Amino acid sequence: MIMHLPKSRVIIAGILILTFAIAIIAYPFMPDVMASHWGFSGEANGYMPKIWALFLVPVISVGLALLFLLIPRIDPLRKNIEKFMDAYEQFIIVILIFLLYISLLAILWNLRYRFDITQLLSPAFGVLFYACGILISKAKRNWFIGIRTPWTMSSDRVWDKTHAIGGKLFRLAGVLALGGVIFPGMAWFLMLAPVLLITGYLVVYSYLEFKKEGEGIVPSPHS
Repeated sequence: MIMHLPKSRVIIAGILILTFAIAIIAYPFMPDVMASHWGFSGEANGYMPKIWALFLVPVISVGLALLFLLIPRIDPLRKNIEKFMDAYEQFIIVILIFLLYISLLAILWNLRYRFDITQLLSPAFGVLFYACGILISKAKRNWFIGIRTPWTMSSDRVWDKTHAIGGKLFRLAGVLALGGVIFPGMAWFLMLAPVLLITGYLVVYSYLEFKKEGEGIVPSPHS
């Protein structure tokens, strides 16, 4: 009997195999000690033995994929995760491609190609944040995925309202991150500052929405 895996699972497995294959192929061509970390200026400032530098990302990718696939099985609110499973698995694919892209940049740098690494990271973070916004906008209340504050976890209404606006804001953060391609000197600011501000805003927003319920401002669905 042939087991038919969902298309998304096949893609996930394919990305993981490709990530390892690229590391194996690149191994003979890499210096014994590889640049593996870059500062805000885009210059390499951290180094690792090539076996660690090449295979750390593939190993992390496998670990993350297994963790993400395990979450729907162990979450007490797993039935809610099933409602947005397609978006969830698409997000896993985006994260694995993001890690593969970073691995490729590191390999190219150690092959002595020179480029502004922060400028090339900007579109990757832009896509990641935008995908995060799509997932957030579709997420239903659960214990692992989404904007989990004490107030979103206590009310489906607060959860839905916070995630509706959170999804829009994270998609906006994705668009802003792309600005680093045009303004490489501001790349890290455009990638990190909007996300930090949005995260803080959503925590406060969820609290204020929950407070409305306690003050009776929100009409009861049975009234």
